[in-house]
Amino acid sequence: MSNLKSKGVVLVVMDGIGIAPEGPGNAVSLAHTPTLDRYFDTYDVTALKAHGTAVGLPSDEDMGNSEVGHNAIGCGQVYSQGAKLVNESIETGSVFSGKAWGDLIKCKTLHFIGLLSDGGVHSQMTHLYALLEQAKADGVKAVKVHILLDGRDVPPTSALEYVDALERKLAELGDESFDCSIASGGGRMKITMDRYEADWAMVERGWQHHVHGKGRLFPSAAAAIETYRAEIPGVVDQDLPGFVIEGYEGMKDGDGVVLFNFRGDRAMELSRAFDEENFDKFDRSPIPKVCFAGMLEYDADLKLPRRFLVEPPHIEHTLSQRLIEAGVRQYALSETQKYGHVTYFWNGNRSGKMDEATEDYLEIPSDVISFDQAPVMKAEQIAKAMVEAIESGKYGFLRCNFPNGDMVGHTGDLQATVEGVEAVDRGLAAIEKAAKDAGYTMVITADYGNAEEMLSKNKDGSFSPKSAHTLNPVPFMVLDENVRLKKGDFGLANIAATIAQLLGVEGDEHWEESLIDG
Repeated sequence: MSNLKSKGVVLVVMDGIGIAPEGPGNAVSLAHTPTLDRYFDTYDVTALKAHGTAVGLPSDEDMGNSEVGHNAIGCGQVYSQGAKLVNESIETGSVFSGKAWGDLIKCKTLHFIGLLSDGGVHSQMTHLYALLEQAKADGVKAVKVHILLDGRDVPPTSALEYVDALERKLAELGDESFDCSIASGGGRMKITMDRYEADWAMVERGWQHHVHGKGRLFPSAAAAIETYRAEIPGVVDQDLPGFVIEGYEGMKDGDGVVLFNFRGDRAMELSRAFDEENFDKFDRSPIPKVCFAGMLEYDADLKLPRRFLVEPPHIEHTLSQRLIEAGVRQYALSETQKYGHVTYFWNGNRSGKMDEATEDYLEIPSDVISFDQAPVMKAEQIAKAMVEAIESGKYGFLRCNFPNGDMVGHTGDLQATVEGVEAVDRGLAAIEKAAKDAGYTMVITADYGNAEEMLSKNKDGSFSPKSAHTLNPVPFMVLDENVRLKKGDFGLANIAATIAQLLGVEGDEHWEESLIDG
């Protein structure tokens, strides 16, 4: 066992802050970050992979995200995730051989709701195409597609390209025996895809469009997009208002519904609206009696949704489990937007605490506001709460997440993201002082990149805003001048063993190796 054991370890995840060359779109290098600058000058830093195969995604062309990133950090292993998990299920045919699909294809009309994108973070268009093709092959008579427009994990005004591709697919499949068309839609940050109960009104708007067929009418999805762009100068796809296609009258008793997003955070609330009998977040009436299924089980502990197409990865041997066995008290903290990441996803997709006796969690409510309007978010409150937890002396391992680099970065507002990164830098300084005073070792990393690459270069040499995640590595550092880190082909899954070693806790044989050199 290493002699590195300290009183405790404090881990800070700088959400969405990766490593990239300085440039006009690098909000991290443009920001005034004296604390981070000092860390890079003083301590050994290694770059970790936070995307693609390093976090269980199909290829290294796939962007990472907070969910798979925190899974990898918290469990110390690489599991097939998201798109890769669904890909494997489609390739083997298991997605279509289960009871859930069997129930769905008995329905006369089948509705598919999800993010129309090939960004690979929440959904994948090829999955939708496979579902459409199989629905026709299995004798489903009619299909309605409800599209959520991206512009966040893909270029911000690319919606028409995806709509055109889907319309071509529907035209290819449609015939006298198979009626298929787009029924409703809207921007992902305007309807349906809220998360962590930050804005249930978004879900209610989506419910009215998708389920009841109530909303502004248009002859086609393309017409809706073009009209809104003309009416709202500068609007990006994720912020486009909802719409309903003329002739769509809503879901009927006996219909089937599939939410084809594979990522759980922005699928949970719509799943609750379909599944919960005592739902009280908004008035759903009249409620059609439908057969609802998610692409995945979005919450295994809450059994949500009750019906799903693809079995989730069974994640065991997490860092939290190992620390509980070792008697290490733990503390987890973030604001609402990333609270589930330092708890649910960190613990291998488990709701609630793994051990009430040795774990404390704190959620700081996020503001319901566009984050470019308040880029500091709750960074000051997170730092303050983290300092208080450290000073309490109660915990051996503490973790928190600053969401600014990701959540503000997703708005595409470069200056606002610079301000968000600066807020994180100030938070680091406050936590560092408390950790040093209390004899704790501080560890810093990120779950994937975003804020460091906010401009895309066009063919004509001009730049366009970029709000998507990146393929860049992320920093990992231990604020101890005596610690040297390994360099090479390492990823987020190597962090668990590193934290255990710093705590003097025996690691788990299933984990990737520690990053500490020597």
